[in-house]
Amino acid sequence: MRRVMTVAGAVALCLAGATPGAHAADRVLTIGDPRITESSGLAASARHPGVFWTHNDSGGTAQLYAVGPDGQVKATVTLAGVKAVDWEAMASGKDENGAPALFVGDIGDNDAKRDDVSIYRIPEPEILRDTTVTPTRYPIAYDGGPRDAEALLVHPVTGQVTIASKGLFGAGLYSPKGPLREGVVTTFGRIADAPSLVTDGAYAPDGSRFILRGYFTANMFAAPGDGIGRVETPRQKQGESVTFSPDGASVVFGSEGKNSELWRVTLTGENRPDSVRNPAPPAAPPAAGSPAPQPPPSSPAASTPDASPAPSTSAAPADGPFDAPHAGAKADGDAHATPAWVWFAIGCGALGVLGTVAGLRRRAATRH
Repeated sequence: MRRVMTVAGAVALCLAGATPGAHAADRVLTIGDPRITESSGLAASARHPGVFWTHNDSGGTAQLYAVGPDGQVKATVTLAGVKAVDWEAMASGKDENGAPALFVGDIGDNDAKRDDVSIYRIPEPEILRDTTVTPTRYPIAYDGGPRDAEALLVHPVTGQVTIASKGLFGAGLYSPKGPLREGVVTTFGRIADAPSLVTDGAYAPDGSRFILRGYFTANMFAAPGDGIGRVETPRQKQGESVTFSPDGASVVFGSEGKNSELWRVTLTGENRPDSVRNPAPPAAPPAAGSPAPQPPPSSPAASTPDASPAPSTSAAPADGPFDAPHAGAKADGDAHATPAWVWFAIGCGALGVLGTVAGLRRRAATRH
């Protein structure tokens, strides 16, 4: 549900402490559709280069929006028969046949009392157009009872679903104790600790890394419980979402609010996925004078001399959001991530202000 940063948020800032230098951030796009006022989940499209999927927070309609590189909605997908109680997260994944799919987590539970928490899955549309689909619903529960959560992660290789609970203290990662089954409650058990106040998370495309973000910080992991390092976050109104770029070289951070912006941070060092740090070497060209490789006899090309490859339908746009910053994007000098010591100072200052206000109120009450 919609949250207001209070004393807990200020305390979290002080607990976060200072971390080393910030990385430059580039503005990817500004969401310009007036229907999207509380973008809470984010996923880079597996089918449509340059497109991001997002949805509103609690109280919105059960719809997913495909946002193009220009910030405008290219398609709206309505989930039939679904009430968006407290949609907090989404992720790209695959269905049982290996086709691209979108997962939505109706997993928000501020009061930790819901008994209707669910994960929904739909096929990612091959064509971007307004449509209504009937989703697959996976109801879930937790060992130890209900809990609030805002992060849903789907492993791109194994399909493993992981949820990160949200809490100032005692947050954790949870995975299902058995396969998810449509219409049947699956219990999730705790597998590792998680940082405080996690608002979203995502797996790298190769599955070798995953990131968990909070309002002002983000952490990279190689596996549950195996932390690697901090990833600096850009300045945002209310940091809510994160996804990896399709090539895994960067992460994109989203925020709530009207006309919210997506910001890209390029990963460095060990925070980079294996496929980025150790890319597969290009195929060596054939030696001079050697015959060109021939297709195997069983291939269609060998038996059909005039066969030609089908045209690709997934060519990246010349100026997509993961290319160099386009005209109109802020320069790096104007878009540096805020160093954590700044948030540390702001948080401690906020605590001081809150303490002063509380003291003045007590004095006023005593006088009366």
